[in-house]
Amino acid sequence: MGFGLRAALYVIAAYALFTAAVYLAQRRMMYFPATYLPTPQDAGLKGAETVTLRTADGLQLVAWYVAAKPAADLSTIVYFHGNAGNIAGRTFRIRQYLDAGYGVLLVEYRGYGGNPGKPTEQGLYDDGRAAMAFLEQRGVAAADTVLFGESLGSGVAVQLATEYETSALVLEAPYTSTVDVAAEAYWFLPVRSMMKDRFDSLGKISKISAPVLVLHGEHDRTIPVAHGRKLLSAANEPRRGVFFDHGGHNDLPNHGSDAQVLRFLADLVSGKIE
Repeated sequence: MGFGLRAALYVIAAYALFTAAVYLAQRRMMYFPATYLPTPQDAGLKGAETVTLRTADGLQLVAWYVAAKPAADLSTIVYFHGNAGNIAGRTFRIRQYLDAGYGVLLVEYRGYGGNPGKPTEQGLYDDGRAAMAFLEQRGVAAADTVLFGESLGSGVAVQLATEYETSALVLEAPYTSTVDVAAEAYWFLPVRSMMKDRFDSLGKISKISAPVLVLHGEHDRTIPVAHGRKLLSAANEPRRGVFFDHGGHNDLPNHGSDAQVLRFLADLVSGKIE
């Protein structure tokens, strides 16, 4: 056997081993949970209640809840956060919605924030359904909720919007699918045939009748802005897209994304969006 052939076989074997290792470790490479969670008060969210979400597969998940102000007659925002960290890292932006009178349910996923279980696509969908069931028990109908998905959470919000008739869907730094994101990052691997958790939002968004707001940064290097534009184009009317000229992936609140959400929701209430 010649040197060239032996070298080629070594390269093929190494590639096969590397591909197999990525396949086996893909969920550890995909999800980055913080395994601790402070109290809402320690996180600066005074007045929030620590509640339990009970999933269909028997998990009990900690979440934080603040009811909408009764006199405001406004929706409750069901917030699905992005990858890494936990719900405590989102409290700085939630205060704006509470000050405006909205209710907020901060959903903490399985495996995140000290919750039991391990994150998977179907598992996160179950966590979202448990959140909707909790709100129903508290007297908040699906029609009185806004599904808000940030990055990883955008796929959860899209799935739930296909199952529940909600008042609006907000997607911040969303992806068309996690397969598309992975294929762009790992172009040298057959990720489209390997991935277990696919979160195919582009294939689902046309089934959603709720008004859609898409927020994305033009300089997002984690999920390129093309994903947000494709989702917006595929969404039904009414829809609105806000693309931040200087925005990246995690800094959209610094560029006014929450103000845009509040404006969008106010326009829905006033009838400016139909």
